Amino acid sequence: MFTLPSRRPNAVVAGATPSAPLRLDRRTALTGLDTGEFDLLVIGGGITGAYTALDAVSRGLSVALVERDDFASGTSSKSSKMVHGGLRYIEQGNLDLVRHSLLERQRFRRNAPHLVQRLPFLFPILAKDGVFDARIARAFESLLWTYDLAGGWRIGKLHQRLTVDEVLAHAPTLRADHLRGGLMYYDSRADDARLTLAIVRSAARLGAVVVNGAEVTGLRTAGGRVTGATVEADGERIDVRARVVVNATGVWADSVDGMASAGHRPQVRPAKGVHIVLPWSKIRNDCTVTVPIPGRARRATCTRWGDVVVVGTTDTDYDGPTDDVHCTRDEMEFLLEGATIAFDTKLGPEDVLGSYAGLRPLVGGSEGTTLDMRRDHHITVASGMVTVTGGKLTTSRHMGELVVDKALGLLGRKARCRTKNLPLLGGAGYDAEATAATGGIAAHLGGRYGTEARFVSELVDEDPALGEPLIPGQPHLKAEVVFAARSEMARSVDDVLSRRTRLRLFARDASAEAAPLVGELLGAELGLSQETVTAQVEDYRADVAREKSILLGDDA
Repeated sequence: MFTLPSRRPNAVVAGATPSAPLRLDRRTALTGLDTGEFDLLVIGGGITGAYTALDAVSRGLSVALVERDDFASGTSSKSSKMVHGGLRYIEQGNLDLVRHSLLERQRFRRNAPHLVQRLPFLFPILAKDGVFDARIARAFESLLWTYDLAGGWRIGKLHQRLTVDEVLAHAPTLRADHLRGGLMYYDSRADDARLTLAIVRSAARLGAVVVNGAEVTGLRTAGGRVTGATVEADGERIDVRARVVVNATGVWADSVDGMASAGHRPQVRPAKGVHIVLPWSKIRNDCTVTVPIPGRARRATCTRWGDVVVVGTTDTDYDGPTDDVHCTRDEMEFLLEGATIAFDTKLGPEDVLGSYAGLRPLVGGSEGTTLDMRRDHHITVASGMVTVTGGKLTTSRHMGELVVDKALGLLGRKARCRTKNLPLLGGAGYDAEATAATGGIAAHLGGRYGTEARFVSELVDEDPALGEPLIPGQPHLKAEVVFAARSEMARSVDDVLSRRTRLRLFARDASAEAAPLVGELLGAELGLSQETVTAQVEDYRADVAREKSILLGDDA
């Protein structure tokens, strides 16, 4: 990304750089929901709903966004965390999706450089038991050329052939007996939950009313059109009035559409993906390594995140409860088996530090496998309500743009999209390479908050005790809990540990030990009673224990 010098500050960057931390007060937001009348009400606080709200408010619409649980608590915190074009979509013949995804990938890297980083992907070439043999590798390299030419070049690097020694330099524990070399290409990754939160907060800064813990229990209608929704939050019922309503609830979209039309036919086909987290010391890779899964058509990826490696994903049909999705013992074992076949290291259930499972809201019939289904988005309008389903994290900005285009048509208005070059909070003027070079706590905070890291540091200046770690051996500070309560609308221990810090994912057992400290800090900030704090801590620990028991096969 090349920026020309200028004699004056960049107006867009300057406008996206706040002088003080954004405060998100939930009680004020609930009052705004109750008293306001909005051009657009967005139901669903995942990444698609978030970008719809940001796109709409940046075009001058009055916007409200409501989320039943917490922002990104569904699919948007449980994705593969890849911002990519998707090599396998070329194999499916969907080159248009790849080309557009790679363009959107670059926009993410420009608008959120603190959260979306370039990531090398390594495909080992082995004589047997590998992802490729030499013959398949030659064909695959032509696919990589297509990928580069379709837009992969925008990342600044093209794919490369690697020797055996080069492969082992990146992944020293790979089994070398049948290794013949490798192929490396480049994509990006992101902390999906924090990316979604940054989009929500950016919308709020521009004037959108955003509220989590606000469940839509019914739709308001007049003259056969949807004119708002009934929302329940904190034991209160709020009637939200809106000229247009957007259903962006992902795998729950059919239930909201069913509120508008009793004859609605379900269109979402959930696909389950699971990941496990292992100690980096067991694998020691410095990139994402693709490995085979025995008996599976899809390849798995092993991606380093600090001192851990995230291994996944699967892609299977799912017909269980959408609010209770977990990685099972069988799923864990075949991911472990794939990693053990690829790497010369001992791995067992006792090495798994965390796990997560999520559902992709695919659109289509029941025929064929979910792996072979296209990832295109679908936007429909019925009874004056716009529903968006399908798609993927990488194309969420564009999906939001198209949804708002539809909404503007219903409103009889026109306004130009502004999100293509709109920096997210923390992204304007951030230099990821320079911050990473500093190392230490500055690099940790920069990679999570971007230029807003200074506001977290100011909390430590005010109270040095907040500079202490939440968990020994982890970089997260007590100050991050305070910032989450004041500026990120965290309401609970689970909000902080599962999505604001991701400690539940990367250090599951340690996060349970830290829960009382998090509860104490949250309680002081939000004025929670000791009974409420105790209940939150107990609920969090019980959820973690159940997640672990299902993973290990102990759950009855």
